[in-house]
Amino acid sequence: MKNKLHDYRKLYQKHELLEEEIPKDPFELFHVWIREIETNKEVDEVNTMNLSTVGLDGFPMSRVVLLKEYDDEGFVFYTNYESEKGRSIAKNPRVCLSFFWPKSERQVMIKGLAERTSEEESTTYFHSRPRGSQLGAWASQQSSVIPSREYLQKKLELLEEEFDGKDIPKPVYWGGYKVIPSEFEFWQGRPNRLHDRIYYSKEGEAWKMDRLAP
Repeated sequence: MKNKLHDYRKLYQKHELLEEEIPKDPFELFHVWIREIETNKEVDEVNTMNLSTVGLDGFPMSRVVLLKEYDDEGFVFYTNYESEKGRSIAKNPRVCLSFFWPKSERQVMIKGLAERTSEEESTTYFHSRPRGSQLGAWASQQSSVIPSREYLQKKLELLEEEFDGKDIPKPVYWGGYKVIPSEFEFWQGRPNRLHDRIYYSKEGEAWKMDRLAP
């Protein structure tokens, strides 16, 4: 039986993207958008993003992660380097990030190369996390098969005893990635499905801006 979703319709009309009104640097536009959405409290976690990698089996794979910082060089997230995503990035560092903010009718897609952050940066961020999250990084061999939820809970309890009253060191297999962009696409919903799509591509040290057909 077919489950048709034909009647799900939405009129996009909140904003527009006009070349003469937006910056030539995509990082500036990203900053404007994320601050507007954060200020308007349109989502619980404005830093939620989708990370797509090319899996070890050759298939693309996407999952939601959290953007933890960004600057005019790139976008940083943290993970277990031995996880599926970590092993995929080690083999092929080409990744895609995407943000979707439905209440603003906006998307951003970013292609780039992922590289590890320094050990110092990763350690500093690790120790800024809640203690439970630090223990969780030790308890979970991310992406590996485990026998049960109870197995994971028991490991956490043992770690709580082991590190009771002590600082928790950062695992060597845990740290950050910075995605260095080569392409941005900013998507703004518009009426009649004639959406605005502004595409930035890196040309040397500068950015080239184009409009794409919706």
